[in-house]
Amino acid sequence: MTIEEYIESKREEMVETLARWVRIPSVKGEPSQNAPFGKEVRRCLDTAIADLTRLGFSADDVDGYALRADMGEGSDEDALAILGHLDVVPAGDNWDNEPYSATIKDGKIFGRGTSDDKGPVIASMYAMAAVKAAGIPLKRKVSLILGCDEECGMDDIEYYVKHRTLPREGFSPDAAFPVINTEKGIIHALLTGKQDNSGLVISEMNVGSRPNVIPGEASAVINVPDRIKAVAVINDYALENRISEKLEDVSEGKLRITVFGKLGHAAMPEDADNALVKLLGLLRALGAKGAVKTLADAFCPGYDGSGLNIRCEDQISGKLTENIGVLNIDESGNVTATLDIRFPISMSEDALIKTFGSVLNKGGVDYEITHLKHAHHVPAESELVRALVDSYSEVTGKRGYAYAIGGGTYAACLECGVAFGATHEGEPDMAHQANEYIKLEELVQNALIYAKAIAALAGK
Repeated sequence: MTIEEYIESKREEMVETLARWVRIPSVKGEPSQNAPFGKEVRRCLDTAIADLTRLGFSADDVDGYALRADMGEGSDEDALAILGHLDVVPAGDNWDNEPYSATIKDGKIFGRGTSDDKGPVIASMYAMAAVKAAGIPLKRKVSLILGCDEECGMDDIEYYVKHRTLPREGFSPDAAFPVINTEKGIIHALLTGKQDNSGLVISEMNVGSRPNVIPGEASAVINVPDRIKAVAVINDYALENRISEKLEDVSEGKLRITVFGKLGHAAMPEDADNALVKLLGLLRALGAKGAVKTLADAFCPGYDGSGLNIRCEDQISGKLTENIGVLNIDESGNVTATLDIRFPISMSEDALIKTFGSVLNKGGVDYEITHLKHAHHVPAESELVRALVDSYSEVTGKRGYAYAIGGGTYAACLECGVAFGATHEGEPDMAHQANEYIKLEELVQNALIYAKAIAALAGK
């Protein structure tokens, strides 16, 4: 049986497997015994182990942090790694269908995780099974490693490295085709400050879910001694800045403002519209002071870092981007927010932190670095990149090439690792979006691309 014949014969089975996985809302939850990232992530891990076993692979459960399934012989260090993840971001708002229903229509399967990263992982599983079924002899081991905390800090890989040997080379099917050989560095920071009640008083504000998610909707309850005046300011600002908003009277003297944008991923702010940034600008126009005004001044100029004095770019990896993904104000007026920065490979991490920290501190906002990922680059002329480019071109008939992204994938955990799929050229990146989907035909095609890549890099 050829690789092509095997994958075609498993078309319906691949879709059914993905549907089962999508119906598990594997968002990070409270840890418990053997479930460090919550019961739903654990349930998805168990489901993946069972499906790998059904395909003829022995899966190693790494204490609930990850799993590994091997094919072929050789050392772990020299193995070809395929790194994917089973966890997903929260569903968010504005879905046309239930986000965990795995609805199939118009040649697509919809649901959180279909494209990021359950669909690509399943394509990789069946790619390995296809190479095995075709009887292709291997010169080294192939290791499928599936983590459970990619979306929330990659504690899974940190644990894996302490308890298993991570291969030196491989790819992660967790971004886009053709080949991503450069990943910007990532800085996450927790921002804290105080509301200044001499200005606008915000009595309630809880926006966002994760640092790396761009909020598609944001709301706040404000005190309005003069409702007519406040509404006039809101309407004028919304009209001038093309903001879609909704106003609701909560109680006497209190007004809820809801602002609408477009949900997205912090790595691709150009494809989203941050509702929280819009709301901050509106609150500033209404007279907000203290930390809220400082954050509005920092983020309203745009996502290029200019408000934080860190705007920069380089030829290899492109422009710096930033995102404010979460903002909460408690009853005591304490303000907490998150900052996500994606910076070019040529930039100094220390210099960036020092610069934006100074801007925030001057406005009464403190910061704490909660996550730092170094920038990552694999030369386009390397054997790994060339083989993946060729595999992509062979299956799709399109020109392959390598390029840079702002996203952080497991690929950067490998000494020589790149991201390889699974979003195709010309298709929207649906990661973290409402109505996330993957085309059924592309799910099958991805399996063929990955099988060709495995044969090229690990076959004799």
